[in-house]
Amino acid sequence: MAKDTPPRWDRRMQQRLARGEAAALGELYDRFASLVHSQAHRMLDDEDAADLVTREVFAQVWENPEAYDPKQGSMRSWVARLTHLQSVRRLRRAAATSYEAEHGEGAVPDPEELERRVSSATAAARADYIVSSMPAPLRQALELAYIQRRDYRQTAADLGVTEDEARRRLRLGLQLLSTANARPLEGTAPPGYGRAR
Repeated sequence: MAKDTPPRWDRRMQQRLARGEAAALGELYDRFASLVHSQAHRMLDDEDAADLVTREVFAQVWENPEAYDPKQGSMRSWVARLTHLQSVRRLRRAAATSYEAEHGEGAVPDPEELERRVSSATAAARADYIVSSMPAPLRQALELAYIQRRDYRQTAADLGVTEDEARRRLRLGLQLLSTANARPLEGTAPPGYGRAR
C-alpha cells in the first residue's frame, strides 16, 4: 500500500457520511468522541465548553463530509484538526468576552497574551493527543517513569524488558512528546492535518 493511501475505513466512512448515513455518524462518534472531548477539555479547561466543541465538531463533520481529503491524512487527524480549530475559536471568544467584562465594552485583549494562551493550550492538547496516539509500549514506559516515578531499571522490570529496551522506549516516547511544542512554519501544513488555511 502506498504511503499516501488512506486506510479503507477512512474512505468508506467519508462515502457513508456523504450519503447521509446516520449510522456512519454514530460509528464515527463512538470511535472519536473521547478524543475530541479530551482534546477540547485540555485546551479549554471547561467541561461544558468541551461538550459544546464535541457537538460542533461532529455537526461539522456531518454537514461537510466532503471537506475531508483522504490525501491529506487520516480521518482521525482531520477530526483532531477540526477540534483544535473549534477550540481555538472558543478560547479566543472566551478571552475577548472576559477581557471586555473586566475592561469595558469594546476593549480588546493584548494579541500577544492571547496567542501565548492559545499556544500553551495547543501544546497541552497536542501532548495529550501524542500520548494517546503513541504505541502502547512507549506510553506504558512513560506512564511508569513519569506518573508512577519509576526509574528505567524499575520500568524495565515492570514491563518485563531489558534495561536497554526500557531506555529506548522512554527516549522515543520523550522525542514524540517534544514535538508538542513545535509550531509549523507560516504557509506550511498545520500539525496533524492538511494544508494551511
